[in-house]
Amino acid sequence: MVARKLTIQNEQGFHVRPAELFSDKAAEFSASIKVKNASGEEADAKSMLELMTLGLEKGSQITIEAEGEDQQEAVDALADLVESKFGEQ
Repeated sequence: MVARKLTIQNEQGFHVRPAELFSDKAAEFSASIKVKNASGEEADAKSMLELMTLGLEKGSQITIEAEGEDQQEAVDALADLVESKFGEQ
């Protein structure tokens, strides 16, 4: 398993558009991928609806965990997406 901790940086937090981008990117990988918030709640990274239930706002800490054949690539790609603020300015 590979895990990485990140901070949500975009102004609007994890709203519909970032959740859709994140789940679409996660679906490109065969690994099982979970996202956990600071209180330990987790969501399937491939489910936009589950991701939105985490209530992630700007400054929220998350952990992306992946397990499977392409686990490192999955975590790196999803971390890049979060660090890019989902393309928002």
